[in-house]
Amino acid sequence: MLTRKRDLRTGRSVWQEKRAPSVPGWKLLADARADVVVIGAGISGAMVADALSEVGLDVLIVDRRGPVRGSTVASTALLQYEIDQPLTKLSRQIGEEAAIRAWRRSRLALDGLYARIRALSLAPMRRRDSLYLAGDLLDAEALSHEGEARRRAGFETAFLGTTAVEERFGIAHRAALLGYDNVEVDPRALAAGFLRTAIGRGARLASPVEIVDIDARPRSVVLRTKASTHISCRHVVFCTGYEIPLGLEPKGHQAISTWAIATPAQPRRLWPERCFVWEASEPYLYLRTTPDGRVICGGEDEDFVDEEARDRLIAAKTKTLQRKLAGLFPELDIRADFAWAGTFGASATGLPTIGELPGLKNCWAVMGFGGNGITYSRIGAEIVRAGLTGKGDPDAELYAYRT
Repeated sequence: MLTRKRDLRTGRSVWQEKRAPSVPGWKLLADARADVVVIGAGISGAMVADALSEVGLDVLIVDRRGPVRGSTVASTALLQYEIDQPLTKLSRQIGEEAAIRAWRRSRLALDGLYARIRALSLAPMRRRDSLYLAGDLLDAEALSHEGEARRRAGFETAFLGTTAVEERFGIAHRAALLGYDNVEVDPRALAAGFLRTAIGRGARLASPVEIVDIDARPRSVVLRTKASTHISCRHVVFCTGYEIPLGLEPKGHQAISTWAIATPAQPRRLWPERCFVWEASEPYLYLRTTPDGRVICGGEDEDFVDEEARDRLIAAKTKTLQRKLAGLFPELDIRADFAWAGTFGASATGLPTIGELPGLKNCWAVMGFGGNGITYSRIGAEIVRAGLTGKGDPDAELYAYRT
């Protein structure tokens, strides 16, 4: 078994209210060949398949579940350039120059992703500003310093005192940083759109296919499936999310449990500007809205991945999320029309792991650990495309595999 199997989500997310988007596929009944095999048909695999098929590579996507049936459906899809780790703290961890590069690459990736979605008409989306509230990680004074660091690095950011936050957004007793031009989207629709685009260029998607063995050679890779078929290729890209390939746990990374709810539609009760709201706290709370006026509220992360224990906590975590949501916006209807739990990845720096797997020729991984998973999927697609086409990426070292 190449990846550890996990029960990645439980409950019903708000994205499952609608019928799943169709994605053409086929059954793998015999041996196959491709330039690149992408393992995983979630949002990361979909973006990688889009990027590689665009440059003319023959891409085969395989997934043991089926397209967009893993953790992508549990994502709350706040597409932000802001990294979980504040710039001031990340600078202390990896140095100021590297930290600024990572933040700038995140901004560039988000803008590129927005443009890509528009160019391909993949899914409805909206630009949203982001309100970062003072909390136990950064108080008002530390938040002000964080804002100054971001502005010096070239990020337009406004520090708002408690009075300004209450007058503009209706949140009492909290200072905040206001960032601009993030993106909200339906993650399931987005992943399906990227997959359909790649398939339209000639990429193939086969499922259910479980890869159980790998033979990485200097110039090729041979994969063996559970059904004893073989796939020969030049390169393999693992886009298996939080199911770590080959037990190669990246340094400082871990899988965690998280919870989320979605309220009834209430467009007339929502806060002004419908910005993203999240906290400089640990664990932090985060909020966004949906086009029909629901509130998605998530957080309460815990450092364990026992699926049964995670699922037993759904009711209690739902109540906690409702209580915190009511504390921010007392006028909201906090009933939970949807409640779900999932396994997601975190890292000590808030950065993902993207690059060649250590000790395995022609094998790559895109692991979007950190709270910017979909933004990091874009970075992953860019770095893998550059690597496989021999061009190289100037920021690849920031995300390289470290064990």
